[in-house]
Amino acid sequence: MERMTRHRRLNRVWWLMLLAAVLPWLLLVNVPEVAQLPPMTLFVIGLCGLLPTLKIFPHFKRALWALKPPFDAALEDQRWAVLARAQRNGMLWASLPAWQAALASPLGLEGVAGLLLVTGSALFSLVYRIPRQVLLP
Repeated sequence: MERMTRHRRLNRVWWLMLLAAVLPWLLLVNVPEVAQLPPMTLFVIGLCGLLPTLKIFPHFKRALWALKPPFDAALEDQRWAVLARAQRNGMLWASLPAWQAALASPLGLEGVAGLLLVTGSALFSLVYRIPRQVLLP
């Protein structure tokens, strides 16, 4: 498969995973509250969800560096698979605060706090987007 095709596929996966991170909060933000828990506690728990992505990012960075020249055609498929796996793991961990915001919305998390968590997830997700420089020979 050509590098451009792989790049497009990974970017499409990135967009779908970003949508999967944000959409649950958008659907659950207007659900009536089931319980009233302290909103600050729920927000702090959501912020703590941002920390694991910092441990995952070096794996993604190493996978990106493995794709730079000189290219070894025999290992090209394996390197793209490693990059896809690293991107998927990073995106899953980066979307954790958005999912926590979605689950905490019916439990009393304020809308602004949930928006901050979702925005944090989206910003951390930007780190896992495949740059154009990967395509350069």
